Amino acid sequence: MLRTIIIIILSLTTVGSAVWGYKENQDKNAVLIQAENSYQRAFHDLTYNIDLLNDKIGSTLAMNSRKSLSPQLAEIWKITSEANTDVGQLPLTLLPFNKTEEFLFDVGDFAYRTAVRDLEKKPLSEKEVEVLKTLHKQSGEIRNELRKVQNVVLKDNLRWMDVQLALATNDEVGDNTIINGFKTVEKSVDGYTQSTMEAGMGNRGPEKSFRYLKGDKVSEEEVKKIASNWLEKVDPSKLTITKSGKGADVPTYTASFQSGEKNGYIDLTEKGGHPLTLMISRPLKDAEISLHEASNKAVKYLAGLEVEGLELIESNQYDKLGVFRFVYTKDGVRYYPDSIVVKVALDNGEVLGLSAREYYNYHNDRGLNDPEISEEEAKTKVNPQLKIQENYLAVIENDLKEQVLCYEFLTTMDNTTYRIFINASNGDEEKIETLKEAEVKFNKDV
Repeated sequence: MLRTIIIIILSLTTVGSAVWGYKENQDKNAVLIQAENSYQRAFHDLTYNIDLLNDKIGSTLAMNSRKSLSPQLAEIWKITSEANTDVGQLPLTLLPFNKTEEFLFDVGDFAYRTAVRDLEKKPLSEKEVEVLKTLHKQSGEIRNELRKVQNVVLKDNLRWMDVQLALATNDEVGDNTIINGFKTVEKSVDGYTQSTMEAGMGNRGPEKSFRYLKGDKVSEEEVKKIASNWLEKVDPSKLTITKSGKGADVPTYTASFQSGEKNGYIDLTEKGGHPLTLMISRPLKDAEISLHEASNKAVKYLAGLEVEGLELIESNQYDKLGVFRFVYTKDGVRYYPDSIVVKVALDNGEVLGLSAREYYNYHNDRGLNDPEISEEEAKTKVNPQLKIQENYLAVIENDLKEQVLCYEFLTTMDNTTYRIFINASNGDEEKIETLKEAEVKFNKDV
């Protein structure tokens, strides 16, 4: 009897294991099939979008109507965005494909910058037409290579899961037709050069090269002293100093510390020892000081920069933190690219954050042209439903990365505050910002 019971139990266990194993295998196969379908869809969408991109660029070259040109360029920008999304959904993380992705980004960037400007007043230049011709030729080569891969995939019923496995195991023996095809696509982009693109985009504005930095190089010992001062008197001996590697946009030193529940770091430029970024993390207690008091702390802290003309333009409270935005001001003009942000703890007024990268990247003595339209003319460009509270002259960076002089209007509508920038030369509405309110506190128990 006992033997019979044992046999029954073992039989049931065996059958149960087999059923469980079968179900696991079915679930695994279902996941693999779903992944394969997703890869196939992304690949064929990519091939279609590159084909469409090539056609759209060709149509742009054939156009004679500037009215039709902007929508066409906007469509090219949209297609490149979709193509980059398709690339991101393919299992190519282990396969160098960055040149093709950069090509797609640059095409989209060129198309967007050209589409948003007034082509009636500023039509395509000869250099930009040459850029379009180059892009048309290059996209055609990429399209042809992808079509070859697509033909083989459909003909031989190749699977993307095999590609993922080959890349993960570095398999050079198996049939890697898809991998080889994408390597050929990447190689075809070698003929594309960044200088060709830049030749047609001479109006891109200043690059972030920190070329306006002043001062002599600082040593590691000097960095410790400077960092200790900005980090609210942290003992220099407690700081760990590291230097940025090659390829950084600006050579820097990073000074970091750890003290119980409190830790932080500061990035200082090697040239001049200027603070770019500071961040301190610690538990925050309930707020004890007002936002106004915290703003005074921020102003006093920035006095250490020994910079004249910083104006507080925005204050926000986020729970137990006050966040303050300053911009450089000269002769009544606000320079928004030259901005600094300071974070202050509202429990004791300690500065916990500083971001001055934009200021040190852009700050320089600029020559400005006088406004070509009056303040009253600029006001007529503002939505009449908005109530204008204040106005200033300001320099901002527009969508084309150009620094432009604008009339700035601080406006309100329906308990919301907006900052409107109207171009002081042509009256275009350059930018609209919605000013943030205090952070809403949500009850976790709800």
